[in-house]
Amino acid sequence: MQHVRDDLQVRWLKLRIKLKERFGIKPDMDGVLLLIGVQELGAGPQKFTKEEKQDLMHIAVCTVLSASGYYSLEGHDEEGWPHFIQLKELPGFVMMEQENFLKDHILLYFQNQKFID
Repeated sequence: MQHVRDDLQVRWLKLRIKLKERFGIKPDMDGVLLLIGVQELGAGPQKFTKEEKQDLMHIAVCTVLSASGYYSLEGHDEEGWPHFIQLKELPGFVMMEQENFLKDHILLYFQNQKFID
């Protein structure tokens, strides 16, 4: 199991380095989620409030976990923000497992976007 975890961490680091090359920052987990949320909102770069940033990270989590059937896009509100419905219960992980679960889905998202191999 250690080998799988190490491979995940290596792929995660490569993603962060590639994001740094593209955006000039090497984002942490929250930063990566924020980037995905902004991408999914499709409104382009702008200033967001703290609450909007939390909403963007929620959009990102729902988006990346929808690949495994945990969430489904329900539609968009009048301001263009996507809304999701939860389709199944998330696994009950300890914090480290939860982070790796999310990293794995984020990597899949970027592969599907053709940003990484």
